[in-house]
Amino acid sequence: MGNRQPAVDNQVNSLPEFYLGKKVLVTGHTGFKGGWLTIWLKLMGAEVTGFGLPPETQPNLFTAAEVGDGMVSTFGDIRDLASVRKAFLQQNPDIVIHNAAQALVRRSYREPVETYATNVMGTVHVLEAARTTPSVRSVVVVTSDKCYENHEWARGYEEGDAMGGHDPYSSSKGAAELVTAAYRRSFCSGDGAAAIASARAGNVIGGGDWSEDRLIPDMVRGISSNTPIVIRRPEAVRPWQYVLEPLSGYLLLGQKLYQDGGRYAQAWNFGPSVDDSIPVVDIAARVCAIWGKGDLRIQPDPNAPHETTHLRLNCAKSSQYLGWCQRLRLAQALEWTVDWYRAFYEGSSLSPRAMTERQIHAYMQASAS
Repeated sequence: MGNRQPAVDNQVNSLPEFYLGKKVLVTGHTGFKGGWLTIWLKLMGAEVTGFGLPPETQPNLFTAAEVGDGMVSTFGDIRDLASVRKAFLQQNPDIVIHNAAQALVRRSYREPVETYATNVMGTVHVLEAARTTPSVRSVVVVTSDKCYENHEWARGYEEGDAMGGHDPYSSSKGAAELVTAAYRRSFCSGDGAAAIASARAGNVIGGGDWSEDRLIPDMVRGISSNTPIVIRRPEAVRPWQYVLEPLSGYLLLGQKLYQDGGRYAQAWNFGPSVDDSIPVVDIAARVCAIWGKGDLRIQPDPNAPHETTHLRLNCAKSSQYLGWCQRLRLAQALEWTVDWYRAFYEGSSLSPRAMTERQIHAYMQASAS
């Protein structure tokens, strides 16, 4: 990034003014993170277009929180280049946040071809559509902390560390990073070209996630149905963060690319502090304590496919140059998560949409303080 600069304050409070009236295309708006991102953008007055597959689970955030209301919502597959191009040309977005993905490690073992087709060629299709759409000024490609070649280091991975991945999901995200870098260098360096950056986040938690083989959704299913919650990798350490934390990073990055693309068109980490990287079993115990119930069963599976044990991110670069920082510590993130699901399952005067908007407003207030 050139000469070092002193760290700057969190700049999330600059987002509403910037995104007001901006045309933003979100891929994967029907998913968990994409749904939260879409609602946040609409709260700030952006003109949002969504492109993604129909929701896979029942229940799902897209339906429960009425994510598709007040926007152009298109069901489509990023593996289909013609459909992706059509969505871009019809809406002429200013900013693209590419969030659509096959995002599950264990599914990638069962469906490796689909995983690579979605995460690698899907990224190619989005970048190609952005490259050939004159209106696009900035593109944020969301990948994963698992894109790094994992050496089970205790230290956090930095943006310059090598890409890799043991499993199909992780390696597909590393490949998506290489695709993003190649498009940036090959096609997007001249005047008028879209500025492209990638964003790498950790294990995201929050209300409205019902994905398979994820800790919090598995716990929610068990607690809500009064069935045992099986923990298969109790000692695995992950960087846990509330969903709004990385999303604030994506939004800041979209703004910086739009305003000064050449400076920010590179890779960025968005993860929690070292103190919030703790074992799975500790997270599970805390969720049960907050909710007041839950039957945990520690049952390691010796036949389970390989998953990393230690994974952390170093986010000094994002803090110093984007003005991004973590606002919610893990204890509060878990409380907000349980509050959302408890309201959904146990009844509340707040609808899922209202609960989501309430937490976004609270996060913005915390960022402004």
